[in-house]
This record gives sequence, structure tokens and C-alpha cells, in this order.
Amino acid sequence: MSEVFATTGTIAAIATAVVPQQGSVGIVRVSGSQAMALAQTLFHSPGGQVWETHRILYGYIRHPQTQQLVDEGLLLIMKAPRSYTREDVVEFHCHGGIMAVQQVLQLCLENGARLAQPGEFTLRAFLNGRLDLTQAEGIADLVGARSPQAAQTALAGLQGKLAHPIRQLRANCLDILAEIEARIDFEEDLTPLDDKVIISEIEKIAAEITRLLETKDKGELLRTGLKVAIVGRPNVGKSSLLNAWSQSDRAIVTDLPGTTRDVVESHLVVGGIPIQVLDTAGIRETTDQVEKIGVERSRRAANAADLVLLTIDASDGWTEGDREIYEQVEHRPLILVINKIDLLEESERKIIQSQIPNPKSKIVTAAAKNQGIDTLETAILEIVKAGKVQAADMDLAINQRQAAALTQAKISLEQVQATITQQLPLDFWTIDLRGAIQALGEITGEEVTESVLDIIFSRFCIGK
Repeated sequence: MSEVFATTGTIAAIATAVVPQQGSVGIVRVSGSQAMALAQTLFHSPGGQVWETHRILYGYIRHPQTQQLVDEGLLLIMKAPRSYTREDVVEFHCHGGIMAVQQVLQLCLENGARLAQPGEFTLRAFLNGRLDLTQAEGIADLVGARSPQAAQTALAGLQGKLAHPIRQLRANCLDILAEIEARIDFEEDLTPLDDKVIISEIEKIAAEITRLLETKDKGELLRTGLKVAIVGRPNVGKSSLLNAWSQSDRAIVTDLPGTTRDVVESHLVVGGIPIQVLDTAGIRETTDQVEKIGVERSRRAANAADLVLLTIDASDGWTEGDREIYEQVEHRPLILVINKIDLLEESERKIIQSQIPNPKSKIVTAAAKNQGIDTLETAILEIVKAGKVQAADMDLAINQRQAAALTQAKISLEQVQATITQQLPLDFWTIDLRGAIQALGEITGEEVTESVLDIIFSRFCIGK
């Protein structure tokens, strides 16, 4: 049995981020049959406070042998089954920082608890029937959410909005299987199955699976975000564009070409989509060894990005350097940004735009004056939508594991249809139908293996 799957004993872990000299409160969480006994050993509550479930006690945490004071804090009591894990749970609410929570955790480990594995509290909640796997994964997504929309989608999973349709699909498959097996066992006593009705029911299930599969790209976009690289010649306003877009001074801006020597990063949210923006060094031929390294990193960033913003200087026109960079990135998803447009008269603007290649998306900006940012964000969202990836108004979004299981279920159902069409015996119908039922059960946890649990919960942080 794997380490993650072995959930015996009482476990303890720090349940809050530990940051030096920061944070007002730190929490040490304990779960298991000995949680209450451990709390009574370490926590001293003055004034005859009542130790009841779902009460908060005030007091002191002391070393049980030396009686040395470790911290002043609160104790939260949650007795089974009314707790996150459906076990007895206590939480020591200590002062924040490093030392207090570390010392309290060490006392817990010295007095019968063991350090929790990553995700073990949530794993226990799943094994004890409080959560299904989709809800557990929703918790992980909520912790890691990088935008309000991602958080809302994670909450939808936590509330069971994905589990409900999956369970219904599995129930429908089980109903079909029951009908088929009844004909196998009691063929003489029941009317024959209508092949067309069975195929129609399977097609309805497959159509719903297809609808769920269409949310995979949306989910991935919300979870991982979009990587956008700003590239171009030196001094075309790439850093000014980043600063205007992020409303900060993340990048140094000067009139000297080659100021940016390395990739500068900023994180934004556009239309609910987390975006990692990379301001790269100006791409040009140079003998400066440090700048040459920056140029090479810029090329790598452009090739690794989901979207490239090729920025040019409108006052320079379309140069040979711009053309060379364009040829390097035109195969990538691309927005051509004509910057410094405020330096040109209206007639000059029309001339410069006529000289420039016409990619699928082209916008104008005056980054130094914070102009054109809304247009840029609109262009990005249009490209996202053109890829049939819409981030807004989603009730749910599946992850890669869930998509793989749904895909397997769909393949199995297609095989059932083929078996029926070929007029093979009823026993053959049940083989792939059981495969679809198992695949759907893997999503919510009705059908689960240790290796699947290892993969899911090892990605959690310790203490969750």
C-alpha cells in the first residue's frame, strides 16, 4: 500500500502558509482518533471552559513534561463526524510567523501524531465519504485558483456540479446493463430487447459526454492561464506596453535600445483568464555577450508562448528588422501591435498600416500614454474565442484526468454500438458497457485504484 493511501493513525500538519515575520495567525491541524487526547495533553484552558465539539477555547500551549509555555492561542474542536475528515479534528490557532507553529507541530509529533502526507486530510475526507473525487479536485483547484473565474469554476466542482451529471450518466449505463443482463438470465420470460432503443439511449449518453469533454480546454485555460510574450526590436516600446498593461513599473523604460537584457514577467487577469506576460529583450544582431544571451532567451520565450505580441515602432515604419522577427513568429498565434501611434499624423498612420503585413489580428497603441490597452485585451479574448475556448459563464470545467476517463467511456460506448450493429450475442454488449461504467466511476471515485489516488492527492499541499 502506498504512503498516500495509508491513512491510519493521527496526523498533524501546519495548515497555513509559513512566511518569516508575516501572517497574524498560524494553524496546526490534527485529525484522527487521538486528536482530542493530544489536545488535552498540550492545551491548557483556564476558567473552566467546556470542551465541546464546535467550540473555540482560549488558553496556552505548553510542553507536557517541562510545562514550558510555547504559545498563547485558541483551540478549535470538531468531533467526528462533523469535521472536514469525518474524524476527530482539532486546530491550534497560534501566532503567525515561523517559530510558534513549528514548535506546536513538533509537540504534536512528539506526542503521538505523525506528519501528514500531501493532501492526506482531503484524502481522509474522500475515504470517509464526505467528498467524492471531483469535489476533492475542486478543493485543489480552489487553492490554486489564479482568477475569480477559476475560483468560481472550482467552487462549482466542490458543490458537486460535475459529480451530478457523471453519476446520472453512470446510472443510465447501469440501467441499460441491467436490461441486457436480465435478457441473458431470463430470456424466455422477457420480451426481446429493441436494438434501436438501446442504441438511442447510448447515443444520448455519448452526446452528454461529448458536451462535458468540450469544457476541457476551458478548464485548462483557467487553471494554467495564457502565456503571452511581447517581442520586437529594441526600443519599440515593449517595456512601456508591459508597464501600461500591468499598471506598474515592472520594466525599466529608457530611450536607450537594449535596456531590457532579460525576460521580465508580470501576471494579469483578462476576461477571467490568468495571463503571464513576458517582456523580452529586443531582438537584434549584437556583439554584446550579455545582450546576446537576452536575445536568445527572447526567441525561446516567443516559441514557448501561447500568444505572441509582435510590437513595432510606428514612427520607424515597417523595418527589415521587423520583417525578420515577423518571419520567425508568424506561425505562432500572433497579434501585431503598432505602438507609438501617437507620434504620427492621421495621414501617416494610414501609410504605415498599409505597409505592414496583415495578420489575423492587428491593433494600434500608444503605450507611453496608456492608450490601446482595452483594444489589446479585446483582441486577446477574440483569439481565445476563435480557438473555441471561452472563459466566461462556465458552470464547470473538467481536468485532464477527468477528460481521459470520459474519453475512455465514450470509446467504450461506441464499441457497444458497433457490437449491437454487428448483431453479436448479448454477452458481448455487456463487456464494453461495463468498461464505460468503470471509466465514469473513476471520475467520482466509485471505481478507484491506489495509483489514481496517489496521483491526485500527491499534488496537494501538506496540511490540506
